[in-house]
Amino acid sequence: MKGIIASLVALTVSVVNGQTGEPARLNQHRVTNRASPAPEPGAEKEPIPSLIEGVRSSEEWSAVRRPQLLQLWTEILGKLRPNEQDMQWFGDIRQAVIRETADHGTYTQISLDLPIEKDFLQQHVLLLPKGRGPFPAVICWTSSTPDYTAPVEWWGKWLVEHGYVVLTSWSFIRHYRHGSDHRNGAVEQLYQRFGHWLPMAKMAHDARREAEYLRSREEVDGARIGFMGFSLSAKAAVYIAAFTPEVAATVAIDPHIAINGGTNWFAPWYLDWLRPFPDIPTPQHTVLSLLNPDPTRPGFEHDHHELLALAAPRPFLLIGGKGDSEDSGGDSDDRQSWGYYNRAKEVYRLLGVPDRLQFVLTTDGHKPNGPEVDPAWRAFLNQWLQPKAAPALGRAPRMARSTVQSIGKRAGNRVEACSGCPDSEAGTEISGAGGRARGKLMRVSLVPHTLVLGTAACAHAAEFQVEVTK
Repeated sequence: MKGIIASLVALTVSVVNGQTGEPARLNQHRVTNRASPAPEPGAEKEPIPSLIEGVRSSEEWSAVRRPQLLQLWTEILGKLRPNEQDMQWFGDIRQAVIRETADHGTYTQISLDLPIEKDFLQQHVLLLPKGRGPFPAVICWTSSTPDYTAPVEWWGKWLVEHGYVVLTSWSFIRHYRHGSDHRNGAVEQLYQRFGHWLPMAKMAHDARREAEYLRSREEVDGARIGFMGFSLSAKAAVYIAAFTPEVAATVAIDPHIAINGGTNWFAPWYLDWLRPFPDIPTPQHTVLSLLNPDPTRPGFEHDHHELLALAAPRPFLLIGGKGDSEDSGGDSDDRQSWGYYNRAKEVYRLLGVPDRLQFVLTTDGHKPNGPEVDPAWRAFLNQWLQPKAAPALGRAPRMARSTVQSIGKRAGNRVEACSGCPDSEAGTEISGAGGRARGKLMRVSLVPHTLVLGTAACAHAAEFQVEVTK
């Protein structure tokens, strides 16, 4: 028993401090999936391109390099969120349909449907701890086989019993309009309605809608919403971390981080590599041509280390299941995943927050739970989402300070302009500031973001002082 406790303590310490094993690995993953449209022989001998080469400071990363990556991935994904025409399909996410409520003693379980689109109700389970809130919350999605209730058993019961609100669901490619899924029309319905909007980007936006719903509930601390997923939903987690700033911390269990290796990122229901999109500015008009602009060189020029970097400085935990395999993990992350983590870690170090990117490579296999997996995600979420984490999350060493004197002219809950913050944009939403209020920004990012009164976690400043006026 003492040995088990010692192992758990050691793992907790390694997760809290940020695991840094295999630091020398910087090469790409060998392509082992025979169905890949890009076999890329010899890719494993090629280094993953560095994201900080020639970048002299965190300010230069935020002002120059990060926007370049954001533009590239917007071209790949089509869009990061609905455009003005698309907004006709999105209504009030708070109009939930309650199906069933059950008292489980220490928590309440509610089965409900949320209007992700005006004509599409997505199935969810909401777990609410009893006691005095507001509580941190975690959105938990299922994988490619069990239904949306599976995360209740995987993670939800532990989370709710330890003071988290939990919202479980699944990706739209498992359940979409007219009963469709990834094999019978979900992707086609997506394109028919929204045009070039890759499924991975739609998943990120759906999670954003779920975060919006959680923030509307008084039981939830809207500044402390996390996301976790396994397999299919771990793939979604990578994109949610990069493009959903409302999510403060992310856990991805076995996504297979390499974009071209043993899994099927190329599939139509993920990144749809081979479908021509007229707005992609290459002769082939394909996602593949953007990811791999130089086919004569083994390996891809662009990969998921870029998305991990776009998630910075927010905390991200990658958990792999095949630490006993060099490059044959199949859908799992194996030892060749280290290179992608190490390249992204360079960005987190540049920003002064290396402990916020963590990689735990286990031998638990491709499973949502395990003796190594469970202590890792539990320690990580407790570190970054529990209230005691507030001071640490608000500090950003070696980052410039900037003071916002006001956030411009306010009309309803829309902001027309924002002075002093280099990342703010017209149309930014304000939460928790009715009429005239003073407080601190929770988070600022380079994409349109929600400003929540709370402690700052920003690539540009440890804190932003805010004054909101009518």
